[in-house]
This record gives sequence, structure tokens and C-alpha cells, in this order.
Amino acid sequence: MLRSALLNVMVAAARKAGRALKRDFGELEKLQVSLKGPANFVSAADRRAEETLYQELARVRPGYGFLGEEGGGREGADKTHRWIVDPLDGTTNFLHGIPQFAISIALERDGVIVAGLIYNPANEEMFLAERGKGAFLNDQRIRVAARKRLAESVIACGLPHLGRGDLALGRRETGAMQEKVAGLRRFGAAALDLAWVAAGRVDGYWERDLKPWDMAAGIVLVREAGGFVSDLDGGDAMFAKGHIAAGNETIQREALKVLKEAGKV
Repeated sequence: MLRSALLNVMVAAARKAGRALKRDFGELEKLQVSLKGPANFVSAADRRAEETLYQELARVRPGYGFLGEEGGGREGADKTHRWIVDPLDGTTNFLHGIPQFAISIALERDGVIVAGLIYNPANEEMFLAERGKGAFLNDQRIRVAARKRLAESVIACGLPHLGRGDLALGRRETGAMQEKVAGLRRFGAAALDLAWVAAGRVDGYWERDLKPWDMAAGIVLVREAGGFVSDLDGGDAMFAKGHIAAGNETIQREALKVLKEAGKV
């Protein structure tokens, strides 16, 4: 894969932040004797990673706006470009020593996501995509899975939990999908779920109650891998509505039908 200058900037920033996260992940075992210690430690790691990403991206692309999970929005002189960043997607996994977490970086140009990176420093998997140039995992081209039947498909999802989401709706949706698919999976990191759709590891994915930084990089990855992404109403308002469904054309369409029916009370 011949990377553009833009992707090189994103990769360098992600690797620098990733080295610190990997080191912090290794330190967590020493903190498990305290209930408060690990949570505070992870919050600090999250903030440090975001500041590293901001500094690295701003150094090479000064003037771009920046939207991050921790620091919120930062205006830039260039109003046409904005980085959308999650420094640690899968925080709960990270906190519990589960190596399923990622740094997510997307670039938005005039309201359109034109490049995305999702990097798991625990296993060194780097997913990259640039609009019109395809999607890659560690420099190897990736494509969404080709299955056409939900009954043969493994679908990733998010699950509402204590203090977050509509539990009753979540039960209806997962119950309806369980009757249609070969398997459901909950991995705990939305960005990686989308990356895994792009890589064909899972056939589809849906989730509610997400933020732009959870989805932005994954959207361009899935589309550049030949997949389809929409909100759960079939439109393109994922950021505004906070929900998403992804897969190949057939699986995504069929999943939306199941979810729509499940949403009827």
C-alpha cells in the first residue's frame, strides 16, 4: 500500500499515542488491588492519548479543527477540515484488561469523512482508508464479507447497559436478530466493530447511543471496503441520530428490516 501524505500523518500520530496506551495497558495489572485506582488511571491515559494526538496532528496540519471525546471541539482557522478523534475507544475493555480497544482518527472535509484510521496497539492492527482509494489492514487490501443470507451471518452489536441506552428496545432488537442470524457478538469497541465489518470478520453491525468519534473512521473504512453504512432509519444522519448499521449491501438492508420491525411497540 502506497500511503498518501495525509495517511502518513495519521499513522505517525496514532503510533505515538499507541505506544503510551500500550505501556499504560501493561501497568493496569498492578492497580487492580484498588477499585478507584484503575478508573482514575484509565481516565488519565485517555486524556494523555488525546492530547498527544492533538499535538501531533496540529503540528503537521495547523489550522484544522479538532473534535475529541475528552476535550470536545476546538476551532481551527481552516473551517473546511476537522479531525474527529477517539483516543481510547473501548475504555471498559481497557479498564478490565481486555485487549480490544483502539485509537480512532477521521478527517472530515466540508462535512464528508475523507480518511479514517483505527489502530489497536495491543495487537498492532492498523486499519486505514482514504476516500476513493480502498481500505487496508496492515497494508493488505480488505473487503466486506460476501454472504447474502442473515441465517449464515455473524453480526456484531452494542448492548445497552446500566445507565446507558434503552434496555427494553435493546432486548427487542437483539431478540429479533437472534432468531435470524448464525451468531451475535458484543466486542465492546464500536470503532473496531466497524473495522471488522470492513475486514469481513463479521458480516454486519449495529449500535445505538454512539458519538461521532465512535463512528467517523469506521464509516469511511466500511464504504471503502465495499460496504454500506447508514443510520438505523436507512439515512445518512449517523452523527445526528447517534445510531448506525453496517454490512454488505444485502446484509445491511436485511438487518435494517429486522431492526425496524423490532422497534415497533
